Amino acid sequence: MTLLVCPLSQVEAARALHRPSHLVSLLSPTGEAVWPASDLGDAHLRLAFHDIPEPREGYTAPDAALVARLLDFAAGWDAARPMLVHCWAGVSRSTAAAFIVACQRGPERAERDIAQALRAAAPYATPNPLMVSLADAALGRGGRMSAAVAEIGRGADTFGGALFELPLR
Repeated sequence: MTLLVCPLSQVEAARALHRPSHLVSLLSPTGEAVWPASDLGDAHLRLAFHDIPEPREGYTAPDAALVARLLDFAAGWDAARPMLVHCWAGVSRSTAAAFIVACQRGPERAERDIAQALRAAAPYATPNPLMVSLADAALGRGGRMSAAVAEIGRGADTFGGALFELPLR
């Protein structure tokens, strides 16, 4: 099982190199012009929301329905080929989604271990805390996902992430 994460700028290279069966695009609602082209049909999930840590007037925050769509999509992935997750910079929304999918796929794994694996794979990862909190509730993790992300804290300064793999086992 391979879960790949990258910024928008590296999606095409990652697709060519790894040939993922599933693609998750997490971009702003005003970013329709930059959505990557895809021939994956229903295996490409597009979620449009702002990268904000709490609801805010004039912005589209992630919500429970959006997280449910991500979880449903990931549940349908057979993991025979990689899933690629991206956002604009590859730092917050995509790392949150990867953490969420890893928690969903590894219900027996400690949230802390998954968060630390995320930090080891991407020192700049700063998962969106609202997405994580919503998934924590949806997966019945009792606040442990949020606590694990809070424990790893804000990632290293960066202008954008790079392609990385988050181990799912």
